[in-house]
Amino acid sequence: MELLFDPAQLSDFLGTTLRLSIPIIFAAVGGVISERSGVFNISLEGCILGGAFGAAVGAFLFGSPFGGLALALLCAGLAGVTLAVLGVSLGINQIVAGIAINILMLGLTAFLARLIFGGEATTMTLPGFYPIAIPGLSAIPVVGSVLFNQDLLVYLMYLMVPAVWWVMYRTPWGLNVRAIGDYPRAADTAGVNVQAVRYCAVIASCMMAGLGGAYIVLSQVFVFTEHMSAGKGFIALAALILGRWNPIGALLAALLFGFFDALQLRLQFNSPEVPYQIFSMLPYLVSILALVLLAGKVRPPAAIGTKFERGAK
Repeated sequence: MELLFDPAQLSDFLGTTLRLSIPIIFAAVGGVISERSGVFNISLEGCILGGAFGAAVGAFLFGSPFGGLALALLCAGLAGVTLAVLGVSLGINQIVAGIAINILMLGLTAFLARLIFGGEATTMTLPGFYPIAIPGLSAIPVVGSVLFNQDLLVYLMYLMVPAVWWVMYRTPWGLNVRAIGDYPRAADTAGVNVQAVRYCAVIASCMMAGLGGAYIVLSQVFVFTEHMSAGKGFIALAALILGRWNPIGALLAALLFGFFDALQLRLQFNSPEVPYQIFSMLPYLVSILALVLLAGKVRPPAAIGTKFERGAK
């Protein structure tokens, strides 16, 4: 309870909550775009890992976090192209395709990291983004340093979430995406290229998830380690469902999971006599509980997971 009455501790806790939420927010909001178009994106975990790997390689090769950011988007985008080819064009089960991409990314990034970085993979410090305080706003008590003393990727997230909401609900393209996710045949009859829109949605989705991986490497740890996505892509899937396939809802759900992740870290620190694995389960238990409580109460896009073929009945 002392957390609530100590501004410094409260600010630190809220800052930890936000930092732990950012990769989940990027992936969950990206997942909303893909699944709204009717394509399951189970590969969010692999896209986060691919983005983290691309960010590390780009920062290492170019000596700049912007080079890392560009390569992170490229790696995650290639994963998106793969998912689109398998799930949209070939009609392979989208869940199976997503799991296959996750497994591929686990092995491929581990192998290539050892090949590129060698023995320095876990010891080198990569160039990254550092906090930039916004004058005036960063001085607001408690929340100022939390919200307005962040790096470029966090500020990008602030812009991205409302931008995605606006595109999805206030533009013709967003209307096409939602129509294809619910009734692709009607959208096709109206002249919408269902395949093209789904390709764009899936690739954009994976690239956004890749930004989550880039944030981990370029803003948090400044190093690449194997399997560093650590289940964040699966929590992002839970967040987008809990958020009812809405970018704002996905943001709030991701913050909820980030809150419990920060809470379990604090519990570990305050209770060292308790095995830390017990507390580490907390955010995952919360995600499972949230999905159980919402079972039967949320409706996914009606055509999600189905292949569309023109002329087929």
